[in-house]
Amino acid sequence: MRQLHKKSPWATAILAGTALIALSAPASASSHREAPFLTNAPKVDGTDFYMFRSYAPGRAGFVTMIANYTPFQDPQGGPNFYQFDQNALYEIHVDNNGDAKEDITFQIRFKNTSKRTALNIGGRSVLIPLINSSTISGVNPASLNVRETYTIDMVKGDRRSGTRTRLAGANGATEFDKPVDNIGEKVFGGAGGYETYANQHIYDIAVPGCGTGRVFVGQRKEPFYIAVGKIFDLFNLNPLGAESGGNKNDLENKNVSSIALELPVGCLVVAGEPVIGAYTTASMRQARLINPTPASGINTAVKEGGAWAQVSRLGMPLVNEVIIGMDDKDRFNASKPTGDVQFLPYVTNPVLPAVVETLFPSAKAPTNFPRTDLVTAFLKGLPGLNQPKNVVASEMLRLNTGTEPTPQASQNPLGVAAGDNAGFPNGRRPADDVTDVSLRVAMGALCVLTGASDALGVGCKPGDAPAGALPLTDGVRKDANSFKGAFPYLNTPLPGNQ
Repeated sequence: MRQLHKKSPWATAILAGTALIALSAPASASSHREAPFLTNAPKVDGTDFYMFRSYAPGRAGFVTMIANYTPFQDPQGGPNFYQFDQNALYEIHVDNNGDAKEDITFQIRFKNTSKRTALNIGGRSVLIPLINSSTISGVNPASLNVRETYTIDMVKGDRRSGTRTRLAGANGATEFDKPVDNIGEKVFGGAGGYETYANQHIYDIAVPGCGTGRVFVGQRKEPFYIAVGKIFDLFNLNPLGAESGGNKNDLENKNVSSIALELPVGCLVVAGEPVIGAYTTASMRQARLINPTPASGINTAVKEGGAWAQVSRLGMPLVNEVIIGMDDKDRFNASKPTGDVQFLPYVTNPVLPAVVETLFPSAKAPTNFPRTDLVTAFLKGLPGLNQPKNVVASEMLRLNTGTEPTPQASQNPLGVAAGDNAGFPNGRRPADDVTDVSLRVAMGALCVLTGASDALGVGCKPGDAPAGALPLTDGVRKDANSFKGAFPYLNTPLPGNQ
């Protein structure tokens, strides 16, 4: 049986104090269809959240944040494909002083407009049944039958009562066009195909008081990778098998809808505190009336109103999907980080290690209860890596903006665990193998690596984690070269005609 020895890059880096590993919580999949309510509302189902210092050449002074929504998209999902919900509110929240409250929020709202494209059929004008009437190129071409646009508001302070600014592009416009999804190669048959078309929808945005950032909103190829089918079949895989190529990536043929922001570091931090925490949420109106006789037009089947109600929340990967108990999943999605103490038992007494031991008796679950090793990393970040100076325990993805980005070719999918301090859990990049890292720490890797003297200060020792040195894996891994090397970093979505 293979083991993780102290001479490995992981152990050496951590025990030397040059790298620390943190954990969101035990894990086996990302946040796709993770809560009962969201199975009925996929457009507001946040799947993954990424945050990292931009590693494209010349962009090291920026932070990229990507919020993905609408899981398990089949590329051929026409004729409507996968529009964002124009009745919903999508948000990315930033806490820049560690108090578990949002200090800056970016709010994205969508609007879908039908152009009522019609053809003359036998002398009568008849509306077409498709989202496009011909080939597509450029921004908002006449051949695009449904135009999807969005606005971005930056709110400083409380997300509902703070100071609000509508962000504008380089030409002063405050409404941005979203590219239609990748219908197929015939539709986007011009030079460069769909990616040339999509890249025309990357916009510069002026952020008052701190510079110019960029935004892209549109469909991308699903970046998350995992053997999700085998995992949910009671871990029907060899957890000590090959770390790469051992199993198929069940999300390889799916797409996802992305909201990507690239902002100057100075727009996000406050003086004296380089660590920021962030997470994404989606909210819906509290009231919905079904229209039994919808009027002609798109999105007339319901009437929504009332206050916003948060229905999706995602910061660190994997949390709600396999950490929070089934009865509390919708409650977690409606919560804010300031109330995370209510979910503390799911971290101090996690279920997943016990499940792993039941299925694989030789992989004994850690015995240190409460799991202080997980509490420190999950709710605070680790000192010297990504813990704010005055942190209030809460769940969110944390990034030390003072850590220089690792060039694409040098990134290690195991992130901080392999000495790459610019990777997970110090933020999260597209290629970071959050599944393998989280599984290992769930089974007590920190307890083993901290040593008998608890050099990492996580409150446990090697004897507490009999399986803590095992290199657990789901057998699926990618590297940074599998993704684009520049904003928005995620790959071209798969075409509907594949």
